[in-house]
Amino acid sequence: MVVTAMATGLLFTACKKHDEASGASDREEFAAMSARSDAAAELVFDDVFNNIMGVSSEVGVGGTGVFGRADVSAGNGYRVEGIDSTTCYTVITKQLSTSTRFPLQITIDFGAGCTGRDGRTRKGRIIIVYTGHLAVSGNSATTAFDNYYLENVKIDGAYKLTNTGTPDKKSYTTQVINAKLSQPNGNYVKWNSEKKVAQVEGGATLFIGLDDVFSISGNAGGSVQMDGRYFQWSTAITAPLIKRYTCRFISKGTLSLMKGNDAVAVLDYGPGVCDNKASFSVNNEDHEITLH
Repeated sequence: MVVTAMATGLLFTACKKHDEASGASDREEFAAMSARSDAAAELVFDDVFNNIMGVSSEVGVGGTGVFGRADVSAGNGYRVEGIDSTTCYTVITKQLSTSTRFPLQITIDFGAGCTGRDGRTRKGRIIIVYTGHLAVSGNSATTAFDNYYLENVKIDGAYKLTNTGTPDKKSYTTQVINAKLSQPNGNYVKWNSEKKVAQVEGGATLFIGLDDVFSISGNAGGSVQMDGRYFQWSTAITAPLIKRYTCRFISKGTLSLMKGNDAVAVLDYGPGVCDNKASFSVNNEDHEITLH
């Protein structure tokens, strides 16, 4: 299961449901559910980021996400387009203007089920509209989801990636807008997020993603309904999250988990080791969680 517990976002609309983390005795449960849900949503949209950037060198760096090569140990590690990828998906390119190449719509169609090199199964379609190459400041990619699933979790909402960098410093803004991650049993996470993603390593190799390291800052917020329990939270990154291309998981950084104006817990992704572990601290106790 990709999402152990699920979430919503920065802007909360009026909700008739009762948030059940109202007493001090509920702080640990609130921290556990919100920490797992926020981490799970972060992983889902990190996967979307990698696929947007990885489609091809015409729109991004190429070779990241499901487009990455299986073995980078030989030679110089460059990806060979169309040869060394798992291609159970179909890529459909549509030029939206008769006079210019961009805006360009690219659909990644995973069909009824497509298991990638990472062992995860995706189905449905991701539809991306690029205003231009994502290496150019000001260009963006806006993504919609058509009956899209990562494992058994259905992904709805919108995602926008914008190059906000300068020639000497690469950075992007990511926006997750009204996302909903739904499980078959009715449990769900709703999530909104706005983050700055700054490249801190690998900038000298513009079209090679293998050596890329990103630092993530910003805020998010969500709500989770899990087995009849309902919680709302928001987050603020207090130490930049570190994400390496060569690691599926965030390996470093901390964020504060908030209920309203109350800082209930701290979610810690660790000291920089690539693993699927994180921990949250609440009531002066640390609890380990496993990321999926």
